[in-house]
Amino acid sequence: MASVWAKSFANLSVPTLFFLLLICLPPGGGQKKKENLLSEKVEQMMEWSSRRSVVRMNGDKFRRFVKAPPRNYSVIVMFTALQPQRQCSVCRQANEEYQVLANSWRYSSAFSNKLFFTVVDYDEGADVFQQLNMNSAPTFMHFPAKGKPKRADTFDLQRIGFASEQLAKWIADRTDVQIRVFRPPNYSGTIALALLVSLVGGLLYLRRNNLEFIYNKTGWAMAALCVVFAMTSGQMWNHIRGPPYAHKNPQNGQVSYIHGSSQAQFVAESHIILLLNAAITMGMVLLNEAATSKGDVGKRRIICLVGLGLVVFFFSFLLSIFRSKYHGYPYSFLIK
Repeated sequence: MASVWAKSFANLSVPTLFFLLLICLPPGGGQKKKENLLSEKVEQMMEWSSRRSVVRMNGDKFRRFVKAPPRNYSVIVMFTALQPQRQCSVCRQANEEYQVLANSWRYSSAFSNKLFFTVVDYDEGADVFQQLNMNSAPTFMHFPAKGKPKRADTFDLQRIGFASEQLAKWIADRTDVQIRVFRPPNYSGTIALALLVSLVGGLLYLRRNNLEFIYNKTGWAMAALCVVFAMTSGQMWNHIRGPPYAHKNPQNGQVSYIHGSSQAQFVAESHIILLLNAAITMGMVLLNEAATSKGDVGKRRIICLVGLGLVVFFFSFLLSIFRSKYHGYPYSFLIK
């Protein structure tokens, strides 16, 4: 009997065999398996998010839950280097803003399984950094629910900064998910203002019988110069954009304090510019003092040389920084 079935099966044509195979297979088996896998991934991501707003991932988790299909949710990934031996202060600052944003999303009424926040640390997922040819941290990337990340899915950290509000705006552009940022109350500014007012008020009270110092031109000139130095060094730009203090390459540990583009800057860069402007101003003040004072000629000559040295050296340094940011600028002086 078995031989008869074997001969009959062997005599069947290829189309007939294919038709019988389709009848025997359960309908939608592959699609059902895909749906089950997707359901398991979403359930796992929701469970991790319920414990912690930002899900920590290593290489295996990243490839399974972020890179590999199926996926019907968007993932924001911060690639960073938070270990103390990396000495990445920018990473810690960016991580604080990232946590504020993730908490704002996790505890909002609009929270859903459409968007998840994750983090990949270099020391836990160095293979991911190599896979993505990534040599800097921190970096923010958006992995869409469908398709591969595009150029706009990488956050322009150097130009925009890493403030939570800027990240939320970028996420809204990429995912249509609106996140209202809620920051924990911070009373440090109020306390500092109260202390300043108390200090000034106490000083005026103690000197209430002698307020001639208020009319001191030198004091007001110094205060005005401090404001000018702060504004010309880009402190207001830092306040608005929230750029990192500096940039550290996690691969070789090299720290950059000067941004290489004219469209952005680091906080450390504004401090350097402030000091350079202050040194040049001091040199100009000394030159003016040497020219207008009526003291000893030898002393005035020394003051003149010191002032000239300050102006020449620090202006050369300032010009070299300008050249490094505005590529193609042809002029230099002493320092290239």
